[in-house]
Amino acid sequence: MADNHMLLETNEPRFIVIEGPIGVGKTSLAARLAHTFNSDLILEKAEDNPFLERFYSDPRHAALPTQLFFLFQRVRQIEQLHQTDLFSPVRVADFLLDKDRLFAELNLDHHELILYDQVVDSLGLRPPTPDLVVYLQAPADVLMRRIMSRGIPYEKNINKDYLERLGEAYARFFYNFDAAPLLIVNAATIDPIHHEVEYEELLCAINNANRGRHFFNPAAQSIA
Repeated sequence: MADNHMLLETNEPRFIVIEGPIGVGKTSLAARLAHTFNSDLILEKAEDNPFLERFYSDPRHAALPTQLFFLFQRVRQIEQLHQTDLFSPVRVADFLLDKDRLFAELNLDHHELILYDQVVDSLGLRPPTPDLVVYLQAPADVLMRRIMSRGIPYEKNINKDYLERLGEAYARFFYNFDAAPLLIVNAATIDPIHHEVEYEELLCAINNANRGRHFFNPAAQSIA
């Protein structure tokens, strides 16, 4: 792969966040973009969460510690983002802090959610605002195939119903999202990691999404 692009224009994004449900390919895309831009890569590192395997097998009883671990992990990641601000012309992350409450609402009961919100308020988090959020979408059956193909043992308990509810929660979240420019990508039929042309097209869309809301839907373009 000839990832030899540089971020040349001052109006191109400096802090890019890749988001989307599990299995959609956000970490792989974030890593490739970071390589392209020779930038810092800040990853969610879900595998570091010791409660995650328990959550997928018993979500009702493991949701709160899973969510709190991710929350405190965010504190360290936000510190890292602030520390790199002066030293890196571009930063790429595979998570958006604001979406954490999406998972909290989806997985916590009423009293747990109140506790979670109290902890969040006490931390006084000040995450930097992205210059661009790239939201990758794909239906639950596509996500399921991708999750199963990567063969991570603790993900074997993920079911399609959870992925459907997660996809709906993401759609609701980004329907009203206006905190940063947003590029919505139909990722169901593309593979920008292994297909150079698809990556180049997506990279062009990323560099041109400076304001407002944009859509990248190569499937619709091919039909037309």
